Amino acid sequence: MNSAEGDRELWERSVAFHGHSCPGLTIGYKAALYARDLLDLQFSEDEEVVCVTENDACGVDAISVVLGCSVGKGNLLFRLRGKQAFSFFNRKTGKRVRLVLRNRPKQDKTRDEVQQAMMHTPPDQLFDVKEPTFALPEAARIFTSLVCECCGEKTSESHIRLQGGKQVCLDCFSSYSRFM
Repeated sequence: MNSAEGDRELWERSVAFHGHSCPGLTIGYKAALYARDLLDLQFSEDEEVVCVTENDACGVDAISVVLGCSVGKGNLLFRLRGKQAFSFFNRKTGKRVRLVLRNRPKQDKTRDEVQQAMMHTPPDQLFDVKEPTFALPEAARIFTSLVCECCGEKTSESHIRLQGGKQVCLDCFSSYSRFM
């Protein structure tokens, strides 16, 4: 299978995973392919590839399919800023890149026409290539589970708070702040 056929298969798998084809999915798909080429990435079996996305939109699904980044593995992290921007890290080489979707002039095109135009636009014309503004996040940790002394549910120790001398989960914790 040549590269174009492989990429077409990745597109079809992205659509199947996401549930439909749309411009947003195309953005993530094109970003993932571009990052793959820029950083010499392969599908991430564990945490070799890390993506920090600045949105929770459709494109994130394509990044999961193309590069193997997922919340459960701990190599898909959300830094929600409402931007079509994605930072990719190659843990093996230390290379990193932040891809930011360029502003496009408003045009009288249908959703399908916009998507087709993006699919046929080279990625270096879709995205600005920048340096991430933060360091590579640490690898995922495995935390001990503790029992909340209020509701009795097991909770990761990283999400337990001390309140009134008891270990409580975030749902049972009453935050306190007098400052605005």
